[in-house]
Amino acid sequence: MDEFDALVVGSPVYYGGPNGRLTSFLDRLMFSTPASKLKGKLSASIVSCRRGGATAAFERLNMYFSMLNMHIVSSQYWNQVHGYTPDDVRKDEEGLQTMRTLGQNIAYLLKAQKAAADSGIEKPEYEETIYTNFV
Repeated sequence: MDEFDALVVGSPVYYGGPNGRLTSFLDRLMFSTPASKLKGKLSASIVSCRRGGATAAFERLNMYFSMLNMHIVSSQYWNQVHGYTPDDVRKDEEGLQTMRTLGQNIAYLLKAQKAAADSGIEKPEYEETIYTNFV
């Protein structure tokens, strides 16, 4: 976890949600990794669906990142492509453009983080998380 600067996860959409194996992996990864190793890292999710459910799956994946104080990189639209087959997705010009824009945004922000560090701009110091239960 110390060696990566950005985390991008992608999933097909099944029944309005991301792949179960991916969410199981992310549940374990996010729970078992010290938050200090993830805070401030760039993140993005990508989903692919035939027709519907993309926004629900996209939001579910982004929740992992927002709960751990990771910076979610956006694009010109929700990071989704549509199609039943890879050939169908290749016809989704807007979806493909959204992916290219996402790649450009991630590359830019990685360079911006490096430039900030090189010029002495320090990363935020985060408070220890307070957990409150409403029982």
